[in-house]
Amino acid sequence: MSEHTPTPLFVKICGLKTELDVDTAVEAGADAVGFVFAPGGPRTIDTATVRRLVERVPERVLTVGVFRKQSVEEVRRLTEESGVRAVQLHGDEGPEYYEALRAEGRTLVRATAERVGKAGEYGEDLLLIDAPDPGSGKPWNWGAADFTAPEGHWLLAGGLNPANVREAVDTTGAWGVDVSSGVESERGVKSPALIRAFITAARGH
Repeated sequence: MSEHTPTPLFVKICGLKTELDVDTAVEAGADAVGFVFAPGGPRTIDTATVRRLVERVPERVLTVGVFRKQSVEEVRRLTEESGVRAVQLHGDEGPEYYEALRAEGRTLVRATAERVGKAGEYGEDLLLIDAPDPGSGKPWNWGAADFTAPEGHWLLAGGLNPANVREAVDTTGAWGVDVSSGVESERGVKSPALIRAFITAARGH
C-alpha cells in the first residue's frame, strides 16, 4: 500500500463526478475519493474528467477507480488514462487479477459482499465489505449477532449515511467506511452538506 497515514477512522467518499464533489470531500477530511468506471450506472464517469478531478486532490488523499466485471486490460488502461492511484474491484475477480494489476505505489481494494476472514487473502491492500447490491443504498445486517469483523484493514460499506454511520462503526469495529448513495440528494447527485455531515458523524465529532 502507498504511504498513507489515515485519521483514526478511514473515510472514503465514492461516486464523485464534479469539482464541487471532490473539493467538498477533500476539505471535509476524506481519506479517499472514488470514481466509478464500472459501466451502466448513474455515477459512471469518463477518464478525461477523472484526470482533471484527480489534479485537484492532494497527495494525502487516495484517488480510487472503481471497476466491476471488467478485464484486466480495461482496468489497467482506464487506471493509467485517469491517473487514479488505487484500483477497487467489485465482482468475482480472483487473486490473479490483483497480481496482474499490482504496480509500484498502486493500492488495491477488494470489494465483496461475502463475509471474509481477513484482508489480504487475494493480495489486496484494503478489503471492502459491501451490501449484495453495491451502490443501491440498501444495507446488509452488519448488526447481526453472528457478524465477525475481518482481520486487518477493512472498510464497511452498504447503506451507510450520516444518521447510522457512527452506530455501524461502533457495532462492527470497522477500520474505515465507504459511502456513495448515502450522501446524495438524488440518485447519482452528491450533496455537499451530506458529505460533510457523514464525515463528521463517522468520526464522532
